[in-house]
Amino acid sequence: MFRYSPHGLALRLLTGAGRVPSCTTPTRQASRLHRRSPSSPPPVAVAPSPPIPPPKPRPPPSPPPSSITLREYQEECIQAVLSYLEAGHKRLGVSLATGSGKTVIFTHLIDRVPAVGNASQTLILAHRRELVEQAARHCAYAYPDKHVDIEMGKVHASGAADITVASIQSITSGDRLAKFDPSRYKLVLVDEAHHIVGQTYLDVLEHFGLRHVADWTGVTVPALVGVSATLSRFDGKRLGTVIDHIVYHRDYVDMIEENWLTDVLFTTVEIKADLTKVSTGANGDFQTAALSQAINTNETNDLVIRTWSAKAKGRNSTLVFCVDLSHVTNLTNNFRACGVDAQFVTGDTPAKIRSARIEAFRRGEFPVLLNCGVFTEGTDIPNIDCVLLARPTKSRNLLVQMIGRGMRLHKDKENCHVIDMVAALSTGVVSTPTLFGLDPAEIVDLADMKKMTELKERRESEKQREAQAAAVKQKTIATKLPGTVTFTDYDSVHDLIADGTGDQYIRNLSQNAWVGVGDGKYVLTGNNGNYLIIEPSDKSEGCFRAKCYWKLPADKKVKSPYGTPRTIAEGESFEHVVHAADTYAADAFEHMWIYKNQAWRRGPASQAQVDFLNKFRPKEDALKPSDLSKGKAGDMITRIKHGVKGRFDKASTKQRVAKRTKERAESLHQKLQGQVQVGPLNP
Repeated sequence: MFRYSPHGLALRLLTGAGRVPSCTTPTRQASRLHRRSPSSPPPVAVAPSPPIPPPKPRPPPSPPPSSITLREYQEECIQAVLSYLEAGHKRLGVSLATGSGKTVIFTHLIDRVPAVGNASQTLILAHRRELVEQAARHCAYAYPDKHVDIEMGKVHASGAADITVASIQSITSGDRLAKFDPSRYKLVLVDEAHHIVGQTYLDVLEHFGLRHVADWTGVTVPALVGVSATLSRFDGKRLGTVIDHIVYHRDYVDMIEENWLTDVLFTTVEIKADLTKVSTGANGDFQTAALSQAINTNETNDLVIRTWSAKAKGRNSTLVFCVDLSHVTNLTNNFRACGVDAQFVTGDTPAKIRSARIEAFRRGEFPVLLNCGVFTEGTDIPNIDCVLLARPTKSRNLLVQMIGRGMRLHKDKENCHVIDMVAALSTGVVSTPTLFGLDPAEIVDLADMKKMTELKERRESEKQREAQAAAVKQKTIATKLPGTVTFTDYDSVHDLIADGTGDQYIRNLSQNAWVGVGDGKYVLTGNNGNYLIIEPSDKSEGCFRAKCYWKLPADKKVKSPYGTPRTIAEGESFEHVVHAADTYAADAFEHMWIYKNQAWRRGPASQAQVDFLNKFRPKEDALKPSDLSKGKAGDMITRIKHGVKGRFDKASTKQRVAKRTKERAESLHQKLQGQVQVGPLNP
């Protein structure tokens, strides 16, 4: 039989004659977990390895979930899932803040979902070793009478267990997926479900019949429930292709206000790193190698250490997020040079060493643990009372995941201090203030949730006053959206056409040459006349959508040269819609024609471009090819073709009418003031 080892997460085979137990085969080691007694800790199957003696005895395990009373919101979440399943829905998503007990919820959900005929088994999918082990522990505690298997690495499940917890990398390797009979499964659970549109997940869903079904009525397939703290993507891939309904959402702000998570103090520190030349990767975030080169400098690393010493030296357990291995190494050495006992873990750290260091950090044996890419998801270290963000990011999801590492409640902490080292904000970076709807450049120090909310309310009031003042002065007639070209008393239409200030916001978010054309709209044009447009959605206020327009062949005799536009993305997050459109553009357009840093854009404008632009300029102010770059000229032409001139003309007409009305009123007022009439005076 297998017995859980308190030393790390290793297993020992214990048999009277030293033989492998009957639940294994000669070629594959089964990872079936059995609960021995209520007092014994649960077994967890991983690749067999020697135990690692810890420096101190491990504390006793927490009580099994079966003996834990669910929190009110946890029960609400389970009821929401069950009600949707009863209504016939099959593919559901649950959005819960980090530290809310996602594993507890989906563990308790297993027995609440009824079997359908012979379909009584459950599969849990996770993408990291720690998540697999954590889910297996919870299941072993909650269901002592059920067989729990693990499919991960060298450990092979039988395919017949009541509950199988699988690493997504392992279950999709070779023919390992084939042993899982879809007709035997009632439930497929996906942890950290924002990864679910990855190809390996899609392969598993295809195997279980959970893809490409328009109507689930009468279809016998297992239910799919995906759980995550960040049910959104930053790379343009739509979760809606595999999840049909988000049935429950609980935000971390609500959780903190209700004392389910610890309070958080925020401090932002501006660093001098230049990120303007750091490219954006396929996932929409900074490219790692280039980011490391910009961030991993002596000046910035020294500032990180000095900031921690000034703001958090008294904290017990600080988790530091770095860019890459080189950054981790340098910062670790800097901490140690200052007499701080700092350790690190990375994806390259051997599993047994990583487990030992994490356990030692969890026990409070050293104050600072640095990492890169290890603790962004699914890490349960509740004693963390300081999170130091030494790496900038463009991803709101990553920012929330990193901060979430310190939000769990713990008896020895009152709050968690989040220190955000913020780089140049003109590069599209997100920072902790953005999570509260504040300007990313807002600098705060030791601001708790209440202060951040109050600050947001003050900033919103200031914006409202500024907007009202601007309306009175009639400085703009356009809806003010991030990066919008506003019509601000331009002297002429060619001044407006040449104004590219509205492009900067979106180009900080995208590597492509989007052009602001006013009214909150942005256009990306290919070399063949096809184009994408991002605009405010007409479905609901505060939402955006991206649409694609394809030019029809010349022989198509229709009024419009373009076919019916196709909506490719829609949502509340402007940044996410931009990255969805960029992902689509990467396949639809040639890279050289849309990339903002292409060399051809820096060359002089062509004569054809200049001739076109001069049609809209006075003869005495005609342009020459040497007056502007080819990219600048192309952007100006895009503005003309997409209606900037027409909107300017309408704006000018409205302004002229308003001016004449005001002049007539003033003239009449002056006449009335000088006119004396015989007769009774009005009281």
